[in-house]
Amino acid sequence: MTYAIPAIIAAILIIALVKKQNTYDLFISGAADGMKIAANIFPPLLAALTAAYMLRASGTLDLIINLLAPVTRLIPAEVMPLALLRPVSGSGALGLLTDILKTHGADGDIGRIASVIMGSTETTLYCLCVYFAGTRAKHTLRALPFAAVGDIVGILMAVILIKLLNF
Repeated sequence: MTYAIPAIIAAILIIALVKKQNTYDLFISGAADGMKIAANIFPPLLAALTAAYMLRASGTLDLIINLLAPVTRLIPAEVMPLALLRPVSGSGALGLLTDILKTHGADGDIGRIASVIMGSTETTLYCLCVYFAGTRAKHTLRALPFAAVGDIVGILMAVILIKLLNF
């Protein structure tokens, strides 16, 4: 297993030699294309990450959790910040998961629910920003409701499986 990456690189070089292609020029061309994609992705990515950190730092996330409390009685209040932040920021959600696991432990219901939420949901807004910025898609808002439903299902199933069915 330790030789997997060198083997892949060697295979690429051998195939390029057999096809008589200039690997250095292809590498430089690919790197240039990658930089163009990164330049297109950076502004929406920066906006999404800034919004996520502003929500958390300003206390708006706590306000949203308090407003949603009557609707979300099934979901423990301790994991609500994670459930709301996970679709926006993976690193922010990882920080929240770490705090939850330190506070409540990994073996309790809250720690297990938080872990399943982290593993079964996606950084939806981050992915939409990155993918749509890179592809220049025109109808981006059509994907958002479906992605949000997927996150909600992941969160609810985590709670149901851990809290109600004792998995």
